[in-house]
Amino acid sequence: MQSIQEKLQKIVCDQTLSPQQKARYLSLEAENMLPYPLLDTETTKAFATGVLCDLVEGHAPYKPRYVLPDYSVVLTQGSEYLELEAPVDLDEAINCLMIAYHHVPSVTGMPVYIGHLDQLLLPFCEGVTDDQLYRKIKLFWRYLDRTLPDAFMHANIGPQDNPVARAILRVDAELQQIAPNLTFCYDPDISSDAILKQATDNIIACSKPHIANHPLHQAAFDEKGYGIVSCYNALPVAGGAGTLVRLNLKEVALRSTSVTDFLTQKLPYYSGLCFRLIESRMGYLFEQSNFFDSFLVQEGWIDTQRFTAMYGIYGMAEAVNLLQDMQQSSGRYGHDAQANELGYQISQALAQLVGHTPVKHAWRGRAMLHSQAGISSDVDVTPGVRIPYGAEPDPVTHIQALLPHHRYYDSGISEILTLEETIKNNPQALFTLCKGALAAGFREFTANVDSNDLVRVTGYMVRLSDIALYNQQQGSRTNTTVLGAEAAAGTHILERKPRVVSHEISPSYG
Repeated sequence: MQSIQEKLQKIVCDQTLSPQQKARYLSLEAENMLPYPLLDTETTKAFATGVLCDLVEGHAPYKPRYVLPDYSVVLTQGSEYLELEAPVDLDEAINCLMIAYHHVPSVTGMPVYIGHLDQLLLPFCEGVTDDQLYRKIKLFWRYLDRTLPDAFMHANIGPQDNPVARAILRVDAELQQIAPNLTFCYDPDISSDAILKQATDNIIACSKPHIANHPLHQAAFDEKGYGIVSCYNALPVAGGAGTLVRLNLKEVALRSTSVTDFLTQKLPYYSGLCFRLIESRMGYLFEQSNFFDSFLVQEGWIDTQRFTAMYGIYGMAEAVNLLQDMQQSSGRYGHDAQANELGYQISQALAQLVGHTPVKHAWRGRAMLHSQAGISSDVDVTPGVRIPYGAEPDPVTHIQALLPHHRYYDSGISEILTLEETIKNNPQALFTLCKGALAAGFREFTANVDSNDLVRVTGYMVRLSDIALYNQQQGSRTNTTVLGAEAAAGTHILERKPRVVSHEISPSYG
């Protein structure tokens, strides 16, 4: 009891934390004083030894990890619970959303999905000039960053070229905020080259947005659709993810004796334990927490049947390299055809395991496979299926090496290409690179520019200047700066190798 009180006292007296941040940390400590959802001995051991990870979701899953409300419901019907009438103009629609966001939970305590904003707001834009729209969006964007200061908050736009999407891109480049994160959903049959070019120009300016391959994502979901949330997670709209449990492929490889043993024995065994952890957490959420009695369900913002479970993986690079060593092969992941092929084989095996394993309470009765972007405590293990930091090849080779993985990860996969600042002199090269990657089958295209202050860490945004101030014990008003500082110190994210892209080497996939 004394050690617990000392820990709580330390939080209360921490000069670098705001009152809101202290309240958040205190609530997490209180939740983790509760017993963990029931696990068997084998799963407990795998969890305790780092083969499995619950991404610090807490001991009592009383809310889903990610919630993706259908915000069109409140915009067309209002909300009895919130005593809101349906909005009739753009000001009222934005105000309605601003209120709604404060009642949407997630693992972060803040909304990770604020909607497909151009689709939500376009019906309210009749008679609104481009200048008026720009000014309203700018106020809205500043409000989001200042009152919900968490870089896992995520907005979507596209695939249509429209005034709201253009205004959001203009404001996002201008304000250089960590929040909200942003994805442009690109469809070659719908999106204009002009709007894609504005999006890639924005990447050069502020390392946002992600650019999602809309046809690929759309095919993985249903007519209700999907949203990209948090870092780059694709999930059902009007639902979300009850939990995200991940498997450390490096640790599985360390427990294997050969490639055959890894694929036929250890991977199936530890996958089975991963599903046990998933079902334990999903069972608590659906059967004990009473979350689904909330007004969000009663008013139709979310549907209980549309929550999936996410089966995440990380450490692909280390697993492949360890397995290569076992068979006395010197080729390294991301650079060697044989090593890369082994990685694809592992992804295919994972997709088959996930696709054939029933999961109670999950949308469509199955979990969704996810290439997880890593957390700040990951040391000596690479996020998802990414190439290790500092070992990245040129951008074209980089894309070609990872491309075959993308077909398997329906709930999200992303690499972060780090580009040398000379890309600012040749923005057309980035446009061509992005368009070629998406045409070839890349599910998500994401890039940082080496000289930018605003950069991606694992998938969320952080300002390097904020990290510098945080390291000087000055704290930060944004909740995710501490995660970025920890990741910079422990996971080598700042050692990504910036690469030059020129128009001449951009891929032409035909």
